[in-house]
Amino acid sequence: MLEHLNLTLFAALNAHAGLSGWQLLGAVFAAEWLIFLVPLALVLLWAGGAGARRDVALRAFFAAACALSVNALIGHFWYSPRPFVAEIGHTFLFHDPDSSFPSDHATSIFSVALVLAFSAVPLARRIGMALLPLALVIAWSRVYLGVHWPKDMAGALAVSAAMALLAHTPAAQAASRRALPALEALYRRLLALPIGRGWLQP
Repeated sequence: MLEHLNLTLFAALNAHAGLSGWQLLGAVFAAEWLIFLVPLALVLLWAGGAGARRDVALRAFFAAACALSVNALIGHFWYSPRPFVAEIGHTFLFHDPDSSFPSDHATSIFSVALVLAFSAVPLARRIGMALLPLALVIAWSRVYLGVHWPKDMAGALAVSAAMALLAHTPAAQAASRRALPALEALYRRLLALPIGRGWLQP
């Protein structure tokens, strides 16, 4: 039943064989380049402020790292062939034939977006809410271009939501507060020059 739904959704979302021009370029851009907004958002949060902003940036980073570790374990113990490996649909993006479930791209952006969107820090919430629709665009584009199944995106969202919930637990918040001073000291040491010139927040 679920596999039938997965195949039906893939057939509806996957691009037609003649995809070209601006549609192909736009989908490839979404699939490969929008993901770089994730580290950019975390760097902006960290470098642009202190205290709560850095705390939520750190927890978002660790949520994504934990979620990707879970993905690696799932992929190690259960191989899910990509559409082009199964010779289904049309593929427009080169990708190694590794396990497709869950999607690492979608997991990365969903994890960070969910932690930020549900934080108590106003700037982080705004960034998280902006990242969520972009996460959907990335998820769509990778199915559209034939390197993932819809189920890979559902799995990514489930893993991301679990790690985002974990990042908001009192234990995770306490661990982040304990780690933050050492990381801030390292940051100030490594970037002493731009901090001293006022380009970055200390």
